[in-house]
Amino acid sequence: MSTRRPAPLAQVSDFDIRLLRIFRSVVECGGFSAAESALGIGRSAISQQMSDLEQRLGLRLCQRGRAGFALTEEGREVYQSSQQLLTALESFRTEVNGLHQHLRGELNIGLTDNLVTLPHMRITHALARLKERGPDVRIQIRMTPPSEVEQGVLDGSLHVGVVPQTSALAGLEYQPLYSERSQLYCAVGHPLFYVDDRELADARLHAQDAIAPTFRLPPEAQACYQALNCTASASDREGMAFLILTGRYIGYLPDHYAQQWLQQGRLRVLKPSECFYEVSLAAVTRKGRRPHLVLESFLEALASSSN
Repeated sequence: MSTRRPAPLAQVSDFDIRLLRIFRSVVECGGFSAAESALGIGRSAISQQMSDLEQRLGLRLCQRGRAGFALTEEGREVYQSSQQLLTALESFRTEVNGLHQHLRGELNIGLTDNLVTLPHMRITHALARLKERGPDVRIQIRMTPPSEVEQGVLDGSLHVGVVPQTSALAGLEYQPLYSERSQLYCAVGHPLFYVDDRELADARLHAQDAIAPTFRLPPEAQACYQALNCTASASDREGMAFLILTGRYIGYLPDHYAQQWLQQGRLRVLKPSECFYEVSLAAVTRKGRRPHLVLESFLEALASSSN
């Protein structure tokens, strides 16, 4: 007996778009229960609307039950396609609103972690100016590793990102903002914490367990890590801080981020005149992007903010 194939999707209705928005929230929250507060509706209502979407598409999108929430292969494909659709819809709405010269719509910005402690606060000031000019603008910030920020700008799910600049990717434009200095640290409990820098031989320093980043860095920064005995790794600076604060590893952290623990006496700098590197932070946008009044207003505010 042959299995009847579902009819192809003839058109995407407003109802379908509403279901896809709910589906996106469920995926990004990690399940039905977690999405309740984000969506403002109960779990049973979410479950029913997910069933409606699956019936509408003729696809099984997710597994749910005692084993927990998990996307099917088809669900992952539908999630990626729905991201593109919803981003395109938002871009259309933003562009139409821009015709009226009113700042309305969304700004989706991706940031690498721990930039909020930078003393310059150029991003914070630019966001404040944007919100002052356009009170109805909805700002959405996504904190992800630099490579994911750049990919998000490329695929259109992010309008702009701020990342440490390494090698420029094709299809992206980089606007330098400021430099970030990183130094080598250890924490209370580490064998080197009370050792005077003048008595700290390079051989002893390089023998300590150290942390390597898995995100991209410029060659001069990579050289600093190559001299260390890297026995652990981290995908972001917060992960590196966690390991350094165990008192079992040494590692590089941005000065502005480490300052809080320095003031508490929990961290110390190792050989500050020798062990350091600087990285330029840059705003990244897509080349050849379509007109987007909200984004252009943010970039103008970012460029005019004081250094």
